[in-house]
Amino acid sequence: MLKLDLKLYRGYVNDQHLVVFGHAFKSWAPDKFELDKRGIKHALSVIHKFRIKPIKNQEITLRFKGINLTTKTLDDGYFRFDIPFYETLESGWHTYEVAFKVKEVGIVAKGELLKPFKSKFGIISDIDDTFLISHSNSFFKKLYILLFKNIDKRKVFSDVADHYRALSLYGQDDEKSFNSFFYVSSSEWNLYDFIIEFTQLHALPKAVIKLKKIKTGIRDFLTTGRGNHDHKYEKIKDIISFYPDLQYVLLGDDSQHDAFIYEKICKIYKLSIKAVYIRQTGKNQKQKVARTLENIKSLNVSVCYFKNSEVAIRHSHSIGVI
Repeated sequence: MLKLDLKLYRGYVNDQHLVVFGHAFKSWAPDKFELDKRGIKHALSVIHKFRIKPIKNQEITLRFKGINLTTKTLDDGYFRFDIPFYETLESGWHTYEVAFKVKEVGIVAKGELLKPFKSKFGIISDIDDTFLISHSNSFFKKLYILLFKNIDKRKVFSDVADHYRALSLYGQDDEKSFNSFFYVSSSEWNLYDFIIEFTQLHALPKAVIKLKKIKTGIRDFLTTGRGNHDHKYEKIKDIISFYPDLQYVLLGDDSQHDAFIYEKICKIYKLSIKAVYIRQTGKNQKQKVARTLENIKSLNVSVCYFKNSEVAIRHSHSIGVI
């Protein structure tokens, strides 16, 4: 019997446009990591996420607030609805529905989309080695941890969750509202469920997540999180352009290219960036990163190059974002 899977990601909406997206698969892709899996069983579960078979050029239908709209998937199974939307919608998270059918087999899934609360700030954060300890500087160590450390054995940096929660809640009038968070990473869409469960486990702010093009084979798995990082630049530009009235706090680390990507963003969106935070991942600061941050500072953007999150928290207090 044909097996289908429909993976929906957190979408977002403003007063004029709505964006939701996801992937459709021919074969079963596990919906979540099981915390009781250990050792080789967990490793096989991770590898299985990279053995998916996307279904291309398949009709797929969005249903939300009276919208009933059909498009088709791309060659990698990806679909995206980027459509005009002028309906009044209260701030917060909302449920949408997507359906598709192959031959006689149909599937319907529900996802979430965000209408931001009114606020001054949006927060855009990298994931690996920014809040999730991943050892991105060491290919083999990162691969070992991904394969043999289940979600409940992975760690966040000390005080990082407190910092992120403070950024999320600052300036809000009631306990239900929050500043909008966006996680942008060079990890692939294959690891979306892992990121969702990990952030929930550590009570990190609920966020719209933007990842890299999905991979579909074992060879691809061996290069997970590596390669070109330009997609992060484009995704951050998309977020800022979609919500141009916000000022943004950017958080990253010095293990890859975050500082250089953020420098480009600061040059283009001169009035939109409030602060840039870069976590130091090694014993010493990287001179090229330090020079880049000094250049960002010359653009009247506050910068913080820190080893421990308590330093970043003090800095955030000093500039009035927590």
